[in-house]
Amino acid sequence: MKNNDSILKNFLLDGFNLKEHLIEFLPIEPSKLDIFLENAKMELANLHPGDNSVDCSDFYEEIVGDKHLADLAAWHLTSKDYISKTLELQQKFSKNLVLDFGGGIGTHALANAMSNNVEHVFFVDINKTNRDFVEFRANQLGVGEKITFFKSIDETKIKKFDSITCLDVLEHLPDPSSQIDIFHSVMSQDASALLNWYFYKGENNEYPFHIDDKEIINEFFTVLQNKFIEIFHPMLITTRAYKKRI
Repeated sequence: MKNNDSILKNFLLDGFNLKEHLIEFLPIEPSKLDIFLENAKMELANLHPGDNSVDCSDFYEEIVGDKHLADLAAWHLTSKDYISKTLELQQKFSKNLVLDFGGGIGTHALANAMSNNVEHVFFVDINKTNRDFVEFRANQLGVGEKITFFKSIDETKIKKFDSITCLDVLEHLPDPSSQIDIFHSVMSQDASALLNWYFYKGENNEYPFHIDDKEIINEFFTVLQNKFIEIFHPMLITTRAYKKRI
């Protein structure tokens, strides 16, 4: 396992060897990777048929294929400075049994698996391609024994987690308030949860898969305020830390 500084340095260097992992996993010719990543966001948006015509679980489980993986990879490679700050924050809170919910390409789960403070990471993502890719990456990085992979929280069979990471996920769910209610129910008494959200479709509908319904958003913040207490941190990022109200 690595110390916190070396984990951050390795991510900033190459995103935990992300490009090489993509080339081997997809597979794709190295000369074609940059174009594949450059087009990923638009191709993913074009796959989405609209707000209400498809359930988000169907969209992310069946329709997106490898386009979601590519979109996430492109963002992580072009936003390493910002994402490194979320990893730094995660290092302050993650411990013991960690739930990584909607973990995408696995950046935060892999960083947690590298940490001496973490006993085991339970990676939950509805998309099988994402799960398979992160499992491939974990084995390549030598932390495969510290991560297991699931489609749902129930499949983990863990009653209480000590840490939860859920980043850039809640805005994709039709009922985010129910999801954070579930988080509350599976958090140990002194657990922490790292959450963020972006309930906005963009000025030009760049994010058609984000919810922006006012009633859903109001209910989300009602549940958040009733069930959680925010833990202050000084970092200027959108990710917030919470403990559960007892």
